[in-house]
Amino acid sequence: MNDTKTAQLNAMSMPDVQSNFDERNIPIEQVGVRNIRFPITVLSEQGLLPSVAEFNLNVALPAEKKGTHMSRFMALLQDHKDPISAKNIELMIRKMLPLLEASKGMIELTYTHFVSKKAPVSGIQSMMDYQVTWTSFAQTHDTDIHVANFLKVTVPVMSLCPCSKEISDYGAHNQRSHVNIEVQLKDDSSIIVEDLIRIAESQASCELWGLLKRTDEKYVTEKSYENPKFVEDLVRDVASHVAQLKDIVSYEVEAENFESIHNHSAFARIAS
Repeated sequence: MNDTKTAQLNAMSMPDVQSNFDERNIPIEQVGVRNIRFPITVLSEQGLLPSVAEFNLNVALPAEKKGTHMSRFMALLQDHKDPISAKNIELMIRKMLPLLEASKGMIELTYTHFVSKKAPVSGIQSMMDYQVTWTSFAQTHDTDIHVANFLKVTVPVMSLCPCSKEISDYGAHNQRSHVNIEVQLKDDSSIIVEDLIRIAESQASCELWGLLKRTDEKYVTEKSYENPKFVEDLVRDVASHVAQLKDIVSYEVEAENFESIHNHSAFARIAS
């Protein structure tokens, strides 16, 4: 008898403790694995890009079950070879529920998305990084599995204070800001990460680049000065453009300014 066959027979003869009945009669809302670092391939405008994601996977556990099958989460992840997209994550969570014998579950992954950008004047090329989170929720209704997919992008930008510009004889204080855009995607949505990045960057006082020459610095300084925005302006302008996307069910936009003249942040949030 070969080693593989022997291992299978030994596993079959071992007790499956987590499948035992639990007498406490307390259901668990979420049980699973988290903070799993795993290599992925990402679909982007520039083609397929390699990255590393941090995954969280969990399911609901009925009151009568003692435990879930933790190793099955890892097996599911090990078998996932397709590029990250709403469609492929949905396929993954549709496999997860029956595999874990669960009626409800969630898959969440966060990774760094890179975009190659040209500086505004010199044209020098550099990479810009953005944090992206995909989340998929699934629940069984009768014999169907209903899935909701969410995409969130954090976009760093510049914002310049309109009040500072108005009251000062020269100059104005500005700061780096983060715009968080999260959308619930419709089925078969064609929205990609770069769509949300473009909206945030286009509505800021100025966008950011990984590398700038002096001519570019002059451009960034002057453009932001000519385009001042409060955090309220920034969140409203971004939200008004996100709301026009046709492939979304709902959205949430948050802007946070890391104030250059205070030791605190200013923020604003809109959800619909």
